[in-house]
Amino acid sequence: MTFLRALATMLLMLVAVPPAQAADDAAIREAIAKFATARNFADTEAIVRELGASGDPRVEPALAALADGNLNFRKSDRQVFVTKESGQAATLFDPLTGETVGEAPKRDFTKIKVNNSLRRTIRAVVSGLTLAAPDSTVRLSAAINMFRAPDPANLEALDVAIARETEARVAAALEAARASSVLVSDQPDDRKLAAIALLGQRGDRETLSLLTAFSARAEGELKAAAEQAIDSINASLALWSAGQNVWYGLSLGSVLLLAAIGLAITFGVMGVINMAHGEMVMLGAYTTFLVQELIRVHQPALFDWSLAIALPLAFIVAGSVGLLIERGIIRFLYGRPLETLLATWGVSLILQQTVRTIFGPTNREVGNPSWMSGAVQLGELTVTWNRLWIVVFALAVFAVLLYAINRTSIGLRMRAVTQNRRMASAMGIRTPWVDAMTFALGSGIAGIAGVALSQIDNVSPNLGQGYIIDSFMVVVFGGVGNLWGTLVGAFTLGIVNKFLEPYAGAVLGKIVVLVIIILFIQKRPRGLFALKGRAVEA
Repeated sequence: MTFLRALATMLLMLVAVPPAQAADDAAIREAIAKFATARNFADTEAIVRELGASGDPRVEPALAALADGNLNFRKSDRQVFVTKESGQAATLFDPLTGETVGEAPKRDFTKIKVNNSLRRTIRAVVSGLTLAAPDSTVRLSAAINMFRAPDPANLEALDVAIARETEARVAAALEAARASSVLVSDQPDDRKLAAIALLGQRGDRETLSLLTAFSARAEGELKAAAEQAIDSINASLALWSAGQNVWYGLSLGSVLLLAAIGLAITFGVMGVINMAHGEMVMLGAYTTFLVQELIRVHQPALFDWSLAIALPLAFIVAGSVGLLIERGIIRFLYGRPLETLLATWGVSLILQQTVRTIFGPTNREVGNPSWMSGAVQLGELTVTWNRLWIVVFALAVFAVLLYAINRTSIGLRMRAVTQNRRMASAMGIRTPWVDAMTFALGSGIAGIAGVALSQIDNVSPNLGQGYIIDSFMVVVFGGVGNLWGTLVGAFTLGIVNKFLEPYAGAVLGKIVVLVIIILFIQKRPRGLFALKGRAVEA
């Protein structure tokens, strides 16, 4: 009976494992075993290409382990394993099936060495194995990897993949990968010229590096064609770079707008130089931190809603603190701008130290919701979602505030007090109440600015100090108390800063902008959009 059972088991194994697959397994295992006898990197690369030529996707884990430095052979019998080290021991995995086959001391094994060149070859070989994957994303990734690591050995696989590809973006990536491999092959010059023409249309930095390397070793017509393509790509990249600077400038401008728009209201209506305005921004950022901490502990599923929850709370917290400052200090100092500057500077120091005492001096982590994470690539222009949403949010805040000032009762009173405080008071407007509500509104807007800034900047007690000077520059440049001036001033200064930084550096760039503003104010003391009114013009 024992003999019959053994015979039945052997028959089942023969049925379960087709002879062709068993032969393939034996050939692949034999190729993998050669890694233990490789004398140098060239031998290892030849084995990698042999495995890639098999076309069997099961070799991918072994190649990935080799690239990661996890492929080893046992010293005693030179058998190859994928290993996972833990202390002085190593867990062994079959390089073909991935099954665990036991544990052994780490000292019994020798790592199969790789270098960066070999890793690039491995990536290209693995990419070739995935060119026939049913998922178009996998095929696209494979084509991109083969473009970055051109190899004449890839041409045959790429030709087959191009012939059967149905998706346009994947086909374009495959064509580019084929062109890059043609440039490093011994193909005729006419094919290389066609490859240069195709690559020259891409206009990205990776293609520029590839063509630059080819141009250095090319001669005659090929060199001239490569240099012409390089010039075309450089011109295209210059335009994309300018576009990227404009986007960075708009992004910075939206941050400055959020930080300055509340200051434009308080400074314009009340004439108060509020040096504690930056601390209102900081309070909004710390409110966001507290909301996220509570959500992480009690309701992690609501994390994507954390900013929506933090916005009204930040407005209330910062607005309440602003109201207390106005009622407790500012209202006694109207008409004395120097004293309000010193008093609010003292308040800013108190608020900083209070926050430092409660939360500590180190930066606090504020996470991005999933809908604000990642980026979108538009040609050579990279647009991060968090910056894009902040631009949208800043414009939304501006639109709501503009409506409130021009279409509501409190806005009418604020404009009346701005244009002629004495006449507004004579008409029955309670100017002290308007001052208090205006200061609270400006502080509340600074608080919701802190919610936005927490997504792109470090949340620390010094957060507001980085924006207070820039905010005053925006307000003065745009026109004190004018919201449209604040909008134009913020985006103008943001874009100018980003165009100056590559040439002058961040610090010198700010100094140049400050000098420009000083010269501009000499010509237009009331800024770009001066307020109208007899009291203002007096």
